[in-house]
Amino acid sequence: MPTRTTLANNAWEALLSAHARLMKQFAAEDIWHDLSMREYDVLYTLSKCPHPVRLGELHKHVLLSQPALSRMVDRLVERGLVQRWADPADGRGVRLSLTDAGRARQREIGRLHARSVARAVTAELNADELRQLATICWKLAASDKGDQA
Repeated sequence: MPTRTTLANNAWEALLSAHARLMKQFAAEDIWHDLSMREYDVLYTLSKCPHPVRLGELHKHVLLSQPALSRMVDRLVERGLVQRWADPADGRGVRLSLTDAGRARQREIGRLHARSVARAVTAELNADELRQLATICWKLAASDKGDQA
C-alpha cells in the first residue's frame, strides 16, 4: 500500500507532466501572433482584474520573477498594451491595467487559446472527469496552508 507521501508525489508528478505536455502543445500553435505565451499570461491576468493593480499584486498570479515581470510590463507598456496609473493611495506607487488595444489583443488571442484548451482536454477527459479536475485544482489553488510556513 503506497504511503500518503508517495501518493502525493505521484499526483504532483502527474500534474506537472500533464502541464508540461499541454504547455508545449499550446506554445506550438500559431495563435500567439507577436506575443509570447508569458506576455499573453500577463494580459490575461490583467483582464481578470476589476481595477488597476500594483506590480506586486500582479506578481502573485504569474510565474515570473518580479524583475522579469517588471521588464515584461515595460515592454508591454512600450507596445501600447498596458498602461501605468499613479496610485492614488501612494504617490510613489504605480498601478497597471490593460489599454483598449491590450484588452482587444487579449480577447482575440484568448478566444483562440480557449478553443485549443477545450480541444486538448476534451480529447482526453469526459465531462465528469473535467468537473473532478476543476474541483481538485480549485481546491489546491484556494488553499493557503502552504503560505503559513
